[in-house]
Amino acid sequence: MPGCLKESEYLMVKNKIKYADEISSDDFIRCPLWWHKKGLQQTTSGYGRKLTTVHKIRYHGRFYRVYAICYSNVSSLYIIVNKEKLYIVS
Repeated sequence: MPGCLKESEYLMVKNKIKYADEISSDDFIRCPLWWHKKGLQQTTSGYGRKLTTVHKIRYHGRFYRVYAICYSNVSSLYIIVNKEKLYIVS
C-alpha cells in the first residue's frame, strides 16, 4: 500500500481499476495510424493520458485500439470497451 494513501482510500482506488481478461500476445496486431507511419508522436513531450499506440487487440471477438497512459517514463496500456477503460496486464 502506498504511504501517501490511507488504507480505505487505497482500497477504493484499487477496486475501481478493471482489467481485460484472457489476452495473449497472439491477440495483438500492428495497425499504425498515419502519424505513426511518418515517425511522429501524438504529443510533443511523448507523455499523456490517452496516447494512441500502433497496436490493436482482439478482445471478445472484436478488435480494439490499445491506448497508453504515460508519465515519467512509465506507461500503462488499456482498451476502451463500452466507454470503460480495461487495463492490459502483461
